[in-house]
Amino acid sequence: MGTYTSVALTVDVKGEKADLLTLLADQRALFKVTVRGLTDEQARERTTVSELTLGVLLKHLARGEREVVKVMTEKDENAEFDVSRFGDEYTFTPEDSLEFWIAEYDRAAAEFDEFIAASDMDELIPQPTAPWAPEREWLSVRSIVAHRLRETAHHSGHADIIREALDGQSTMKAISEGQEWAEDYDWGE
Repeated sequence: MGTYTSVALTVDVKGEKADLLTLLADQRALFKVTVRGLTDEQARERTTVSELTLGVLLKHLARGEREVVKVMTEKDENAEFDVSRFGDEYTFTPEDSLEFWIAEYDRAAAEFDEFIAASDMDELIPQPTAPWAPEREWLSVRSIVAHRLRETAHHSGHADIIREALDGQSTMKAISEGQEWAEDYDWGE
């Protein structure tokens, strides 16, 4: 399977699970390349009209992985999304650090992958209701993995734009460093 990074799964899966988790692991790795080499101060810096920063996106992805694992393991048919958690969801405070949130992201991702490895992809999981989704939905494990993949890819692209505006680093250029073909490639600089 074609990936941009050299990822290796930490769970023993085959077929559809291996395909989906490999793509998800690749998107996670791309995101981490985007924040590689930054200081915590740079992770707090706004570089576009968006309020979101690289640190905020990292924190959001880590918490998202953790929340999805909780939803899948608890299978709470009465769960409601706690909107009060937005209090610091979209801020990268002076107490936050890239080191902490990257480690948290890795832990949450490992738990997610372990759950998926042991799951039936057709099993239906009740989703929490929320102000924007007042009716209870039941999603298959497959749909949940696809959603994580979409969410991670979406924010990886967003992060790449923020990083390019911060210091000119392109994630694709960063992962291509040292490859012979990349030396003569016009990166649009």
